[in-house]
Amino acid sequence: MQAIFIDNIQYLIDGSGNSAATSPAGYGMRIVNGHIESVGASVLPQPGDQHIDASGLVIYPGWVNTHHHLFQSVLKGLAVGINERLFGWLNQVTFPRVDRVTEQTLRAGVRLGLAELLLSGTTTCADHHYIYHRALDPVMADLLFDEAEQLGMRLVLCRGGQLQQQVNRDYPSRTQPETMVQYQNDIKRLTQLYHQSSGDAMRRIVVAPNTPTFSMTPNELKSLADFARGLGLRMHSHLSETENYVEFCQQTHGCLPVEFVNQHGWLGDDVWFAHMVHVTEQEFELLGATQTGIAHCPASNGRLGSGIAPIWQMQQAGANISVGVDGAASNEQASMLAELRLAWLIQRAATRRPDHITVEQVVRWGSAGGAKVLGLDQVGQLKPGMAADLTMYRLDHVAHLGLHEPIYGPIISGQATPAMVMCQGNVVVKDGEIPNLDMQSLTESVRQATQHLA
Repeated sequence: MQAIFIDNIQYLIDGSGNSAATSPAGYGMRIVNGHIESVGASVLPQPGDQHIDASGLVIYPGWVNTHHHLFQSVLKGLAVGINERLFGWLNQVTFPRVDRVTEQTLRAGVRLGLAELLLSGTTTCADHHYIYHRALDPVMADLLFDEAEQLGMRLVLCRGGQLQQQVNRDYPSRTQPETMVQYQNDIKRLTQLYHQSSGDAMRRIVVAPNTPTFSMTPNELKSLADFARGLGLRMHSHLSETENYVEFCQQTHGCLPVEFVNQHGWLGDDVWFAHMVHVTEQEFELLGATQTGIAHCPASNGRLGSGIAPIWQMQQAGANISVGVDGAASNEQASMLAELRLAWLIQRAATRRPDHITVEQVVRWGSAGGAKVLGLDQVGQLKPGMAADLTMYRLDHVAHLGLHEPIYGPIISGQATPAMVMCQGNVVVKDGEIPNLDMQSLTESVRQATQHLA
C-alpha cells in the first residue's frame, strides 16, 4: 500500500476529548500501511507519498456507531407505528415483519444502512442483528460481512436472538425462539469464520440477546455470559430503554435492571448496553465500578418518547460512553453526524451545563468512546499508531455560511459532506460518493424491499 501524506491540515479534532487543534500554518499526517505514522506541524512527506490537500477541510476520526439494526433501513416511517411508544411500535412495525425478511430484503436494508453511515463519516458499525428465529437459516446473516467488506467498512456483528417467548406478557415478540444449543452453535460458527481479535479488526462477533430481561431466563443469561467469555467475545443488549424494563425487574426479580444483570454476569468492561434511559443513582455506581459501556441513542429515544439518558452522570461514575444511531425504523436515518449533534444538544439541555458537553467531548463519544466500548484499541483517535480511519468534511453547505469556527461546523450544524472518508487508510468515500456502490441498483433493490415489507 502506497504511503499517504495529508498536507495543509488546518482543522482537526483527534477524538481524545481534548481541545481542538487549529493550525493556520497547517499540519501534516503521514499514513503508512493503513495506520497513522505521524501527525503534527513538523511532519513532512517522503518521496513517493501520495499527496492529499486538506486545505479548508475539517478532519475528525471516522465515527464508531455502537448500536444499529441495519435490516430496519427499509422500514422507515411506517404510519402504523409513527406515534407509538416502544412496545406498541415493536408490535406494529418490527415484530410482524421479522419472519418476512428474505435474503434480498436483508441485503437491501444492510447496503442502504451502511451507505447512509458512510456518507455521514462512519467507518465502524456494530449491528445488533436480532431477526433470528427457529425457522430461519442463520447463515443468511453472514451477508452483513459481505456488504461491509464491499464498502470497505468495519463491521461488528452483535448476534441477537431470544430463547424464551413472552417472559414479559407485554413484550410483543411473535417468532418461535431458538434453543440455547442452536444459538451457541451459530455463535461458534460465526466466531470461527469471522472473528478477529486485533485492535484494528475489520470483523468482530459479539454475543447479543435481544434483551437480558425478556429474552431468556436468569439461568440462561448467566450461562450465556460464561459462554461468551469462554470464547473471548464481548456482550451487548438493550437495557432500561423504557419504564417497562424497570417495572418488570422490580415486580419479577425484586431489583433494578442494572442490579439484575449484575447478578448474572452481565456487567464489565466487555459489556455494553444500548439506551440506558431509566437508570438510578445507585445503578450509576455499579456501571462505573465495572466500567460497563453505554450506547447513547438520543434520536430513537426521542422518536419513541422513551426519555433522555443520564449520560453525563453515568460517565462521571466511570461508565464508558459511546453513540449509536439505532434502527432506521425508529430514527428514519442513519447519520452519525446528525446523532452526535442531537447528543450535543440534548445532553446540554439535560445537564444545564454546556461546559460539560463540549464539541470535543461529543466527538470523543462518537469515535474513541465507541472504539473503547467495542474493544478496538487501535481505532477512534487520530494519533500515531492508530488505524487511519478518518473523515475530511467540506464546509460548503448553506448551513455553514456565517460560521466563525470551522472546526466545530460538522457537529454544531449536523450537516457536512465528506470530501473523503478513509477506513484503514483505504478511501471509501470520495467527493461525497461511495466508489464501490451502484446507487441505481441500490435504489431499485430498496424499492422492492420496501414494497415487500409494506
